[in-house]
Amino acid sequence: MKDLLIRCSAAAKSYPGKPPVNALKETTFEVERGEIFGLIGPDGAGKTTLFRMIATLTVPDKGVIEVSGLDTVKDFRAIRKIVGYMPGRFSLYQDLSVRENLEFFAGVFHTTVEENYDLIHDIYVQIEPFRDRRAGKLSGGMKQKLALCCALIHKPELLILDEPTTGVDPVSRKEFWEMLRRLKEQGITIIVSTPYMDEATLCDRIALIQSGNILTVDTPENIIRAYGRPVYAVRSENNYRLLEELRAMPEVNNCYIFGESLHVTMREDSNLPAENLHEIVTEKGHRDVETKMIPPTIEDCFIGLMANG
Repeated sequence: MKDLLIRCSAAAKSYPGKPPVNALKETTFEVERGEIFGLIGPDGAGKTTLFRMIATLTVPDKGVIEVSGLDTVKDFRAIRKIVGYMPGRFSLYQDLSVRENLEFFAGVFHTTVEENYDLIHDIYVQIEPFRDRRAGKLSGGMKQKLALCCALIHKPELLILDEPTTGVDPVSRKEFWEMLRRLKEQGITIIVSTPYMDEATLCDRIALIQSGNILTVDTPENIIRAYGRPVYAVRSENNYRLLEELRAMPEVNNCYIFGESLHVTMREDSNLPAENLHEIVTEKGHRDVETKMIPPTIEDCFIGLMANG
């Protein structure tokens, strides 16, 4: 039997406007205790709205969200004691030092930095040389580490991270995910959102979300395995013209820019073999043409699900 930490049942949220903004449509999913669960989607997909409801900062218009068996509306005080929340925007006290911020958040939860120091040690040692520096004067990567320490200082059961690596350099992103793996080993359940598709493969399970709808929930490997159609990487000396021409072909299902190539999939009912793409592109007058079949990525799966939705 699954040991669930989060149970979200048909939760929905809208905001006033003309017309009203449906930030999150009826959403159902579960998060198991002890896993790293990723919420993957672009800006405006509904990730922050969902996280704020799980963290009891806003309430759903309909549906129910439970954290460790507690209702986020009725039991919000109890939930806040077992949740650590790191919002997307740096929200610590800019005029307080690193040490003062940590001590303040420890005091809020009636604990001390020393009591749970073992939990934040690996992270804190990286910012300890700057413990007397004001938080507002830290670099982006250091702010991120301080915010994570403050979210962990009361040893939460659930750690909620809203796009923690957005705007962070690649080295700091790698270090951050290594820290998350170590936190998971200490029994903390982590739910993290990101717009970066490459980070999806670092999660145990993921939910792909777009326009307030969860498209699918599964392990990254299973989502890729279920894609079920070949993907071709195609490039020429003029990828932008090639993009327009391939998209205009009725046999092409999806075509979009991915790095220096175009990723192309054919319609299932197409009579045109994808292996003929090289010949077709060359006949259209393109030079330096390269085509090869590649394994699908999470981004390919995401775009495919959106197209079929």
